[in-house]
Amino acid sequence: MTATLTEPRLAPPPAEPAGARTDRREYLALTALLIGTAIAYIWNLSANGWANSFYAAAVQAGSVSWKAMFFGSSDAANSITVDKTPLSLWPMEISVRIFGLHSWSMLLPQALLGVASVALLWAIVRRTFGASAGLLAGLVLAVTPIAAVMFRFDNPDAMLVFLMLAAAWAMTRAVADGRWRWVLLTGAFIGLGFLAKQLQVLLVVPALALTYLIAGPPELGKRIAQLFGAAAAMAAGAGWWVLLAELWPASDRPYFGGSQHNSIIELTLGYNGLGRLDGNERGSVGGGDQLPTGGGGMWGTPGIGRLFEPAQAGQIAWLIPAALVLLVAGIALRGKLTRTDPQRATLILFGGWLVGTGLVFSLMKGIFHPYYTVALAPAVAALIGAGSVLAWQHRDRLWVRLAAVLAMGLTTATAWIILSRSTSFVPWLRWVILVGGIVATVLLLIRLPRKAGLAGAAAALLVGLAGPAAYAVDGIATAHQGPMPSAGPAVRGAWGPGGPRGGNHGMPSGQPGGGQHGMGMNHGDTAADGPGGNAGNDGGPGGFGGPAGNMMSASKPSDKVTALLKADGSEYTWVAATVSSNSAAGFQLATQLPVMPIGGFNGSDPSPTLSQFEEYVQVGRIHYFISGNQMGGDRGGNGNNQSQSSQITAWVKEHFNSQEADGITLYDLTSPKTT
Repeated sequence: MTATLTEPRLAPPPAEPAGARTDRREYLALTALLIGTAIAYIWNLSANGWANSFYAAAVQAGSVSWKAMFFGSSDAANSITVDKTPLSLWPMEISVRIFGLHSWSMLLPQALLGVASVALLWAIVRRTFGASAGLLAGLVLAVTPIAAVMFRFDNPDAMLVFLMLAAAWAMTRAVADGRWRWVLLTGAFIGLGFLAKQLQVLLVVPALALTYLIAGPPELGKRIAQLFGAAAAMAAGAGWWVLLAELWPASDRPYFGGSQHNSIIELTLGYNGLGRLDGNERGSVGGGDQLPTGGGGMWGTPGIGRLFEPAQAGQIAWLIPAALVLLVAGIALRGKLTRTDPQRATLILFGGWLVGTGLVFSLMKGIFHPYYTVALAPAVAALIGAGSVLAWQHRDRLWVRLAAVLAMGLTTATAWIILSRSTSFVPWLRWVILVGGIVATVLLLIRLPRKAGLAGAAAALLVGLAGPAAYAVDGIATAHQGPMPSAGPAVRGAWGPGGPRGGNHGMPSGQPGGGQHGMGMNHGDTAADGPGGNAGNDGGPGGFGGPAGNMMSASKPSDKVTALLKADGSEYTWVAATVSSNSAAGFQLATQLPVMPIGGFNGSDPSPTLSQFEEYVQVGRIHYFISGNQMGGDRGGNGNNQSQSSQITAWVKEHFNSQEADGITLYDLTSPKTT
């Protein structure tokens, strides 16, 4: 008899833990979110041309001059800086140094900051509320209309939002373990935020401090000491640059644009600081004493409803009511737990961020632009993500379901109001949102089985994000240039300098403050702003200033003018000078040679003085003076009867010969008039 040989039976592989499968699904979803955000923000990025030419010129200057990079100079010859601290320019300048000067290389770092901000918000919310809350928060931030625009633009706000989120991330870590390093890191991030956009970053400081005072693990005395340490770290994070800039000999550095006495401290506390709150902004449009009494005018009306006005509502207001309702519900649900409860701490942090920053934006009497509201986007997104998941977990309670119903109802009503202001924009969408919102409201009210409840939650999510997503898609698909970008269609009742404007596209051509798209927010590239498109019709002070540009729109030199400026350009410190930074920017970006922006952004800074300008001309440092409708103003920003830019303009016209080239008047400063 023979033995029968059988193969040994293999043991089945061990079952994969459910948690591992969950983690895999979560990270796949995160990957999809981040890749989708990157594609959306980077797609067709060059359509924005030079975006805000004011900052694009500074990026060009910093890409060829290390001194210009350090100070944030508008030109590589370092005559004057932009009216902000320079940190937000540095990543763009490094990118241009690597890839060369073009729109894509300049704006790519901004888009990457957007992707990083979405990832950072996911990490913050996930830490305390779980994967679903983190993913939802990241998604809401990614589709917030003004975020989709500003993370594709060269204004400082992209860097500002990222650093505010970085400070919030460090604070959540500090609340978790109470270590000094996280508290100090929070302060350091705020300090760096100051170097991006000065005092605006301080709007989140009360929320950060309150969160740690309430929920920090150590005893009260140590918590207070740690917050003083954070303040010191904040001062160090910003102070190293401020100290160097102030101690640097004034004769060997650029003039600090936006100040009237060549002081970064004055710029911080005045034009970019308290002046924004009380409206007393020396050196601003027409001078601080010429802004409307009590604020308002071209900047909207200060008041609790400002964020829901036509100019701002489509940028950020879609989910603000729901975020506030979910904040209150979340605090109520976590109210009786321990002092250090991490979920309540996160709600306090982002709730304080939203309420504090929102109130300042609503009540400030100085210059206010709709794109400022991007600073609210992370707080709204975090509260929607965290609050929605918390409400879902406690949906068995009637009052929680009623809170969800209230949030859904307010979201539906807000979307209906916003979309009704531009009925030609996806005209069917508001009706779909209305019907879907009613259905979702009913489903949220009823206590349903889990699967049916998930369907109701999904319906609520789709309805809530439909409006902002449509605006975000429009913002991404539309080219934006000029100083006041915004997402979405033209909206009646929105305001811009020069009077009412049609939303982000401005008043129609031929109307006051018009031009083709108004306020430099055109949707085609200019000759200076990149390939293709047309800058639009000439406008008045509130529109386009013609080929020479003006305070609010970049110059648009033709090939003939560009060639004229570049001829023998290397023999001069500045190939040209002109009043206001935007007028200078187009010429500088076209020639890639320094152009002096007399008077800085508004043309009202006393830099250079007439005597300094005369000296530059006498020693042959400036070739041309370009005349145009730059709005330099007859009144100096420091209260003088006549601005330095007006005196310089009059002196040049009196003493030098001029020539016309494609609609631009150029005075040859090497060719004085004969008497």
